[in-house]
Amino acid sequence: MMTKEWFSSWFDSPYYHILYKERDDKEAQLFMDQLSSYLQIQPEHHIMDLACGKGRHAIYLNQKGFEVTGVDLSPQSIAFAKIYENAHLHFFVHDMREVFEERYFDFILNLFTSFGYLENHDENIKAFQAAARNLRKGGIFVMDFFNTEYVTKQLLPFQVKEIDGIRFEITKTLQDGFIIKDIDFTDEGREYHFHEKVQAISLTDFQHYFSAAGLKLKQIFGDYHLNAFDIETSPRMIFILEK
Repeated sequence: MMTKEWFSSWFDSPYYHILYKERDDKEAQLFMDQLSSYLQIQPEHHIMDLACGKGRHAIYLNQKGFEVTGVDLSPQSIAFAKIYENAHLHFFVHDMREVFEERYFDFILNLFTSFGYLENHDENIKAFQAAARNLRKGGIFVMDFFNTEYVTKQLLPFQVKEIDGIRFEITKTLQDGFIIKDIDFTDEGREYHFHEKVQAISLTDFQHYFSAAGLKLKQIFGDYHLNAFDIETSPRMIFILEK
């Protein structure tokens, strides 16, 4: 492990979950329905939700009858998710750069840009290699990331969000290959500043990671409806990778 990284405190903050509380669960569930159908996931398969946050996708997949393990670096998120554990749904604090259980999972899902927070390409490769080692031979890794080409062209420099009586002022910049989001707000008379630092990972970079981890690219989708990927117009890069 590195020394304490910014995401280990921001993702554990209650304000992170307030800021992103409007994320659309219906859209997420529709995506899970379509993805599980496309992948032909069966009840006997083992699924890992890698960087699961509070577990909304893992919980929904379990409700659909699947065996799911959710892992995340945030102890607070995992503590929340554990409320929903059952015989076929489990959550653990875990760093994606480390192997969790070698050659155990049929499917590993990394969803809604739960990647790109590490410091460099070497760290990213380490995470991909760990994920590959967690997969059984012939297993599938799904990486869902924003389409960097599209997002960087659409970058909104400044916006304000009012949520639960808190005025979040958000500034976005592109610096040295990272999309930097500075978040400033005041709550109960105290001023706060957080930042997110997400790598602007290109399609070419991802292809390098796949190769380094011994994963074969089978398909790229461009949105949560599983439409074909177009680098100029698609909001997402959803990679279907096979070990």
